[in-house]
Amino acid sequence: MKEDFYDILGVSKSASESEIKKAYRKMAIKYHPDKNPGDKKAEENFKKAAEAYEILGNKDKRSKYDQFGHSAFDGSGGFGGGGMNMDDIFSQFGDIFGSAFGGGFGGFGGGSQRRPKGSNLRIRVKLNLVEIVNGVEKKIKVKRRIKAEGVTYKNCSTCNGSGQVTRITNTILGRMQSSSMCPSCGGSGQMVSNRPSNSDSNGLILKEETVLVKIPAGVEDGMQLKVSGKGNDSAGNGIPGDLIVLINELEHPTLKREGNNLHFDLYISISEAVLGVSKEVETVTGNVRIKLEAGIQSGKILRLRGKGLSSINSYGSGDLLVHVNVWTPKTLNKEQRIFFEQMKENDNFIPSPEKGEKSFFEKVKDMFS
Repeated sequence: MKEDFYDILGVSKSASESEIKKAYRKMAIKYHPDKNPGDKKAEENFKKAAEAYEILGNKDKRSKYDQFGHSAFDGSGGFGGGGMNMDDIFSQFGDIFGSAFGGGFGGFGGGSQRRPKGSNLRIRVKLNLVEIVNGVEKKIKVKRRIKAEGVTYKNCSTCNGSGQVTRITNTILGRMQSSSMCPSCGGSGQMVSNRPSNSDSNGLILKEETVLVKIPAGVEDGMQLKVSGKGNDSAGNGIPGDLIVLINELEHPTLKREGNNLHFDLYISISEAVLGVSKEVETVTGNVRIKLEAGIQSGKILRLRGKGLSSINSYGSGDLLVHVNVWTPKTLNKEQRIFFEQMKENDNFIPSPEKGEKSFFEKVKDMFS
């Protein structure tokens, strides 16, 4: 079981945003890799603190976490506990460290550096309702920039491969040291040494690649999923960008989606409404037969529990709501018109058996007996 995010940061569930930020900064400084070189336990704590802050430091994500716990983020974005690396942390939260690390991403001694990251790619994936209900794996062709075969790199002469340049300034308080990203190599610490003729200035070429995208059940239109490392490569020792997958949900011909619930319009005739009927209703997993009681009214909504969509956070399933609509004929033949006129005349007639009076339906029955 994953450790509670509030416990990781050592704050209460009622902690304010500033208290959460302060607690994270304290932990980040305590377990920063530069302060704990080679300490795997400290590195793990550093990552855990960043994961906790990534959720609790965001108002919307914190609200979901308070309501559903860790299941609110399983497979639906965020770091998810397994996809986090140092570059993600420094990229998103480097400003949290402030002057404690000399103004750069390194820190105590400037040993660490932020490796540059390649640019992200974005694609749209169209899914029908059945694919959304069951989840699906899609093989998608993506054109991404990768390192050309034969390209080599050398350490940047400006920063000697560190990716940072250090400046020492004499002040009335003494010598002050500050670090910043190397302007020559962009922080990668490397520059192209041998570049193939078919590559760009960074030694990259454009190549089509098939990427397997695993889409969980329950995604919604407009939702974005991340496939780590499948964006464009970065020059030198940088890390690849990510592939951002935008979900486009195709409209179903008969079923309408509302969150995890589905809606279906069922049309029946007047006679079926009066006498009752058994009807087939379409669901995403096949047709089911339901029984409509005699005298059912137009506008009645029947709920088929669990026949909707599963929550992407594994928090139950939605329902299928069947909307009953009584179909009224626009044209009538002579016999039908007489029938309905007699029905209208007898709408408020209460027969008296003592007087030998019969109801309209008894009269009809006598006609055909």
